[in-house]
Amino acid sequence: MKGTAFITGGAKRIGRAITLDLARLGYDIIFQYNRSTNEVQNVSKCVKKMGRRCFHLECDFNNMKQVSLLIPRIFEMAPECNLLVNNASIFERATLQETDYDLFDRHFNINFKTPFFLARDFAHYCSNGHIINILDTKIARTSTYFFAYTLTKKALFEFTKMAAKELAPGIRVNGICPGLILPPPGEDESYLIEQGKHVPLKQSGSLESILSALRFLIENHYITGESIMVDGGEHLL
Repeated sequence: MKGTAFITGGAKRIGRAITLDLARLGYDIIFQYNRSTNEVQNVSKCVKKMGRRCFHLECDFNNMKQVSLLIPRIFEMAPECNLLVNNASIFERATLQETDYDLFDRHFNINFKTPFFLARDFAHYCSNGHIINILDTKIARTSTYFFAYTLTKKALFEFTKMAAKELAPGIRVNGICPGLILPPPGEDESYLIEQGKHVPLKQSGSLESILSALRFLIENHYITGESIMVDGGEHLL
């Protein structure tokens, strides 16, 4: 057995794929969710069919009191937890001038503040482990259409490097920056096909693109402080 992995937002989209792949790799699973009740049961059944233990914890990342209790609960349930995947995030369109206080706080609470303190608390309990932050290829550009969202991911990118330096040698910290992997809510596969024409590799990616990067980071124990762009070269534009 590899140990136990804790995945935030582990019931839907990329988070679901990561949860199931880690179970296939031999990890027992704990994943966080907020409102994805139906998806939670489906993912739990899939993990248990693979012969792995699976627990799910409800937590609202806008509530820092709930967040502060999360890692202690996890290590009470699974003292052998050795992998944290900060995947959960929100993505709302708003320029700087359209961003109000509530939108700003939602994005920073969920996309940056929570990963920051989960990583801090994880390092308190785990002496030999790995943290993987799910970022975004948008960190390479200065697009302002999703101003608060992009800013949180840029902050998490810098945090990944800083935390890797402080937490070494016991804990490695790395990132994955997805590009065109899944269509955004309200769009379908045709969106990915059309957008894929504009990146250097002239195609969109797949969930397997993310999972292969995840496995690479897990298996290569001589990498820390790195963020892999999984975007068909989009960050080069």
